[in-house]
Amino acid sequence: MNQGSTLKGGEFLIKETRAEDIFIPEEFNEEQKLMADSCRAFTETQVVPQMDQLEEHDRALLTKLMKEAGELGLLGISVPEEYDGFGQNFVTSMLTTEEMGKGYSFAVAYSAHTGIGTLPILYYGNEAQKAKYLPKLATGEYIGSYCLTEADSGSDANSGKANAKLSDDSSHYLLNGVKIWITNGGVADLLIVFAKIEKDKNLSAFIVESAWEGVSAGADEEKMGIKGSSTVQIYLDNVKVPAENLLGERNEGFKIALNILNLGRIKLSGATIGASKATIGVAVNYANERKQFGQFIANFPAIKSKLGDMVIRTYASESLTYRASQNIEDAIQEYIQQGMDKGKATVEGMRQYAIEASIAKVYGSEVLDFVVDEAVQIYGGMGYSAETPVERAYRDSRINRIFEGTNEINRMVIVGELLKRAMKGEFDLLTPAMAVAKELMGIPEFGSTSTDYFEVKRKLIVNFKKSILMVAGAAVQKFAQNFADEQEIMMNVADMVIQTYAAESMMLRIEKLESIHGAAFVSLQKAMLDVLMYDAAYKINKYGIDAINSFAEKDEQQAMLMGMKRFTKVANVNVKEARRMVADKLIELNSYKF
Repeated sequence: MNQGSTLKGGEFLIKETRAEDIFIPEEFNEEQKLMADSCRAFTETQVVPQMDQLEEHDRALLTKLMKEAGELGLLGISVPEEYDGFGQNFVTSMLTTEEMGKGYSFAVAYSAHTGIGTLPILYYGNEAQKAKYLPKLATGEYIGSYCLTEADSGSDANSGKANAKLSDDSSHYLLNGVKIWITNGGVADLLIVFAKIEKDKNLSAFIVESAWEGVSAGADEEKMGIKGSSTVQIYLDNVKVPAENLLGERNEGFKIALNILNLGRIKLSGATIGASKATIGVAVNYANERKQFGQFIANFPAIKSKLGDMVIRTYASESLTYRASQNIEDAIQEYIQQGMDKGKATVEGMRQYAIEASIAKVYGSEVLDFVVDEAVQIYGGMGYSAETPVERAYRDSRINRIFEGTNEINRMVIVGELLKRAMKGEFDLLTPAMAVAKELMGIPEFGSTSTDYFEVKRKLIVNFKKSILMVAGAAVQKFAQNFADEQEIMMNVADMVIQTYAAESMMLRIEKLESIHGAAFVSLQKAMLDVLMYDAAYKINKYGIDAINSFAEKDEQQAMLMGMKRFTKVANVNVKEARRMVADKLIELNSYKF
């Protein structure tokens, strides 16, 4: 696979992707599977059995587990070998993130360390900074943390008040401020701190050691979920930071923060896949063991409907996340071949697919919320007991729609980035949008006569994309520069994009599987796709109608509403039987193995 055969970030909306050009999870090699096995074994044997104690704010246990993970090499998956890491590619790091995602709140501590706690130095540090700190982070000698949020600067991160003043001899900075909601803050040895230097407009970033005078951590926050991770306030009182610990360039901190968040978003999606699979596993175990009215509850059709939907949505989330992950990896390699160093190439690769990263974050976090909610329901009254794993999964899941930029912010990013890139000429949205507007005025097609399964599905995906171009094009024309203020419409469009990307990714995965293994191999997956695309068509129709009714009037409104009906017309599906088929397989396997 190479970058030349894949599309640039966001281009999926206006161009067709071929199944042979995407990566699917079934293509992981043996080395990658072995690394995943190591993560799975660590989570199952070391983390999950100690979750009750970990949730008691046991900082010593959290530190011990992090250091044990470091000794096994699990903290250095993405760190180059010259800094005592494994130097694995982006897709491998995503797989290990998925496996660690099964470790409840420990997964939060792990992800914060390996992601936002380590990667700013890897991607933006100079050689001296990398040599000094990366080996310690990769081996677990140091635990990393990321200090961005303040009381008055959450989503608006660049408005933070933390300040750094350069000394008269330029040898150090005096750093002052209070950071809140700092993951790993109570156990961290190393902090990536964002602050403005004197009266700068933008943030700068600093590498701060927690042992330095003036650095202190508050008590662990009492949270709804993820209780096993340390979340604290960090106080910085005249902390003397050596000038050489400025990370990147002055005023570059906000850019660093945004680019690292792009990575955090798709990594979070990987973790939610692992958590979804684990939760489905315990839910089906319980359904296969719990008897009511003289039979196992797994036999009840209402339970089967839930289990089937949990699997279908998780499979879609996995499909789109690894599709985007390989796109990022391909882009990184392309930039390296052009002469860019790996750190900068990785940042640029992630920036290129910021739209897809936001899609993955929103979709994955909302799928997990659906899965854990249904799991509690399957457990019934027992699901509300703290004695059960689904109660913990339910509480832990909720933060994911807030982490790494709220899902509302990410929806704005999806649409805002699409329009910004179109305005910069990175790809042409205007011509296809105009073509759709012209098509509305013409004689409609009377359906495809094709009987080829994937050709029919591809046609439906094309129509989904036309509906997005129609709504977004008309809304931008109506509001022009003020479109960014129409957040409800932007979120409608974002949801149309998210559903389309999920449906297309799942379709391409199954089409590629069929090309490798034959039609009989994917009969169950096709049933899953039928349900997902049927559901997506109705959701996209609703989002589109809501948007149209928010701004269009009279003839334009009627024409667009007719267009939505045309573009989301989908063949009837017996969703009951399809979900039962999926659930029956899950019940037979007694765990998620799709």
